[in-house]
Parts: sequence; structure tokens; C-alpha cells
Amino acid sequence: MNKKVLLGMSGGVDSSVSALLLKKQGYEVIGCTMILWKNANTEKSINDAKKVCEKLDIEHHTYDLKNEFKKNVIDYFINEYKNARTPNPCVECNKFMKFGEFYKIAKTLSCDYIATGHYARIEYSEKYNQKVLKKSSENKKDQTYFLYNISNEVLEHTIFPLQEFTEKEDIRNIAKNEGLEIAEKKDSQEICFIQDNDYQKFLKEYGNLKNKAGDIVLKTGEVLGKHTGIFNYTVGQRKGLQISYKEPLYVLELDLERNNVIVGTEKELYSKKLYAENLNWMVNIDKEKDIECYAKIRYRAKEAKAKLKVQADKVEVIFDEPQRAITGGQSVVFYDENGIVLGGGIIC
Repeated sequence: MNKKVLLGMSGGVDSSVSALLLKKQGYEVIGCTMILWKNANTEKSINDAKKVCEKLDIEHHTYDLKNEFKKNVIDYFINEYKNARTPNPCVECNKFMKFGEFYKIAKTLSCDYIATGHYARIEYSEKYNQKVLKKSSENKKDQTYFLYNISNEVLEHTIFPLQEFTEKEDIRNIAKNEGLEIAEKKDSQEICFIQDNDYQKFLKEYGNLKNKAGDIVLKTGEVLGKHTGIFNYTVGQRKGLQISYKEPLYVLELDLERNNVIVGTEKELYSKKLYAENLNWMVNIDKEKDIECYAKIRYRAKEAKAKLKVQADKVEVIFDEPQRAITGGQSVVFYDENGIVLGGGIIC
């Protein structure tokens, strides 16, 4: 009997080609679209996924998980901004929805595996004596940063069909050659529940956050101007401050207690140390000793050489070179020298 795989299908080219590849590899594929948020593109995404499944002669199911998404992702997103932190909703969505609720669905359908169109690798490591998550060959689109928070149990039962591909154009060409209508469909770039990338508007409408003016200040306490509400700003921001000074200034910190936005020079944005909590370790590693690794503090950042000092429920990360705009609420992800994900956590 062929192994059964539940594939997450968004109606896009990556998940559609994943369905094709899995079927050619001999798996019994079931397509599944989770309805997480209702917007103008929801029905089209479902219909595009259904069309692909019909063409490939595979089952397709939809599951309405808007309540679970609101609880685990939307509420988290809003609360982080309320607490003057910058959240990463894709990390939470992967943990709770795409590799959480989705895995539960797979078990109810007696599937052996789940699969998604993510760009990442899963392979067995002799060094760690287990399956590991590893950076994709396609480093420009590597998505392991967003996947560090999934459990080892789920990883054991996950397939990434695109892990051998290095060029998006190759995936589009496969879709064209197979006559899939979505071959030229554009990639989704923005946070799925925020229209036009206007997160401030979303926070006001759904989070009931209100603009509460306060001071923009230097570290010395000198007041330079007024801000429109702390949630409108993030560490590293330069544009939109509407203040004048003898040199360019950037947001260094958000002081929720005093309702101040603290600014300073670009040099002041750099730091060699951070602390992270809510840790998830993906490999068995000796945490009694300092851990040499490469740490990544945001998706677009490069990994930087660092040393980890693991404490009871936190980790101290000390970089060899100062890092720019370390931001509370974002994730820091740890890699070994071969691109294997060791784990990660949320920056305090």
C-alpha cells in the first residue's frame, strides 16, 4: 500500500507542484486547504487548489480553522504590539496551524506524512542521530527561519517536496509543462491577514489599539518631538519620525511604561548580545557547555557567528560581531556549520 500524504495547498504554484511531485513519487496524496482568514482572495485560493487536485485526480478537503487561527496567531500578533514588541506571525502560524492543527488533521485521515511547499530540507544526520531541519539549497528563499518552532515528532512525519530545487523558475516550468493554470500565479508576499501591508490599520480595526501620543527622546531624555502611538514604530526605523537633528536618527527602543520612543544614531543600533526565551531545540545537544553556532536575528539577516549560554528557561546569545537592530518579539534561530537548525527562541 502506498504511503498517504496530506499536502497543504494554498492554490499557489509551490504547493501545486508539490502535489504533482508527490504523486509521481508514488504517494497517495490528499490535498488540504485550511481556511485561516477570510479575505478577497480566499475563495480564489480554494478554487485554484481544487482545480489542481481535479487535474491530478487527487482528493481535496477544506477545513475552517479561523477560530484556531485567531486564538493562536491574530491574538498573539495584537498582544505583542500592545506590549511594544514586534511579532513574527509566520513563526506562530507554522507552529500552531501548518504543523500543528494540520498534523492533527493528517492523523484523523490516517496519513503517514504531512507535506508543504516550504523551501527547506529534512534529512537524517549521523552527527545528531536523528532527522534534522536543514537550510534549503535555495538560500535566497530558504524558510527554515520560520520553521524552527515545529516539534521533532511532526518533523519526523514531514516531507518538503521542493527541497532539491534551487530556482523558482524550474518549479514554474514544471507547472507549465503539466498544464497547471497556476503556473504564472504571483507569490504571496505580505502577511496573509493584513491587506496592503497596512498593519497599523489592522491593529486599530481588530485590536482596538488607539493612537496615544508621546515623546520621541534621546537616551539622555532630551525630547525631540512627538510620536503618534508606540505601536506605529519598530526598532531600526528611520523614516516617518518627523524630527530634525544634526545626524540621522533611528528607533532604538520602545518604552511602554513612559510611552516614549527612544531614538539614537545608527551606531547605537548595534549590539553584541541578546537574550531569548520560549526556546525550542530541534536537536539533542549538550546545553551544559557553551554552544558555538551561527545565529540569525531576522528573516532577511545573514547568520552571524555566536556563542550560546543556555540558562534554565532562557539563552544568552553573544555574537562575535555587533548585530544591527536586535528587536524584541522577533525570533533568533541557531544553525550549526552545516546549516542544520539547532533551535531558536523569541528575543526578549
